[in-house]
Amino acid sequence: MKISARNRLLGTIREIRPGAVNAEVTLEIAPDMTIVSIITNEAVKELGLTVGHRAYGVIKASSVMIGVDDKS
Repeated sequence: MKISARNRLLGTIREIRPGAVNAEVTLEIAPDMTIVSIITNEAVKELGLTVGHRAYGVIKASSVMIGVDDKS
């Protein structure tokens, strides 16, 4: 796979929760560390995604915001 995005996270699909139109796909990228993506059910089908298979999470953003808790 060749792609211009630099933030590619290889992981294992742990869960696919289909909805009416979209599915929530959980990708484990490290032990006890997951990311979740919302994609169409059609994309899940076209990509052949199944639990236990390897996949990439690709993050393309123009900015990343950082936040902290208030120190009350």
